[in-house]
Amino acid sequence: MRILITNDDGIHAPGLEVLRAIAEELAGPAGEVWIVAPAFEQSGVAHCISYTRPMMIAEHAPRRYAAEGSPADCVLAALYDVLRDGRPDLVLSGVNSGNNSGENALYSGTVGGAMEAALQGIPAIALSQFMGPGCGEDRFEAARVHGPALIRRIWEKGVWDNGPYRVFYNVNFPPVTADAVKGFRVAAQGYRTDSFFTVEPSLSPTGRRFLWIKGGPQHTASEPGTDAALNLDGFISVTPMRADLTAHEVLTDLEAALA
Repeated sequence: MRILITNDDGIHAPGLEVLRAIAEELAGPAGEVWIVAPAFEQSGVAHCISYTRPMMIAEHAPRRYAAEGSPADCVLAALYDVLRDGRPDLVLSGVNSGNNSGENALYSGTVGGAMEAALQGIPAIALSQFMGPGCGEDRFEAARVHGPALIRRIWEKGVWDNGPYRVFYNVNFPPVTADAVKGFRVAAQGYRTDSFFTVEPSLSPTGRRFLWIKGGPQHTASEPGTDAALNLDGFISVTPMRADLTAHEVLTDLEAALA
């Protein structure tokens, strides 16, 4: 089995090493794990691609590459350059430092990397670790301990279709130690009503005005049974996703209204 891993926290992020260990266990002794990850942190870039500029790519070690681009760029670099002689069977993106539950999934470079793999016709899973005081000294312990078995289960028993907008998966581990994880739940993407991004102005030493993007609170639960609510209750959430952004339930009513 050949697995490609990427992330949005960068090639030196601790979560990438957690994911490498998960991937190596899944691939087995005869398998291959390849890393193509951003040279620098790319958090919040979503499904961005570097369409207007080239990116440098460098080999750090055997099967380990850093590209000066987004996670989606890294997937493209892997498929059409690094692994051009043989595509991966699975793409794993993460493990992100922080949750990508709820509305965070829309901004997430981690999810963006998995989405690009799905658009390229390859099964993909994004993994993120919800952070909080309950995580303990090893912040990634929940993902490290429970990740291998869960990802294998999704790989072997999950729904993998062949449609134009293929299913991919968004997995979020709760902000607790491994022994406090209650299990996993398949869940819809939630919505936290008070987690909007805002801006905060500041002045540089030279008097120039800058704006910092500021996130909202992360430990507010979403609707019961959705991803963020389950994560805060100690469950791993598994959310099937597609890149199709159409509001299908509105199509018929809209057509009638505009007729």
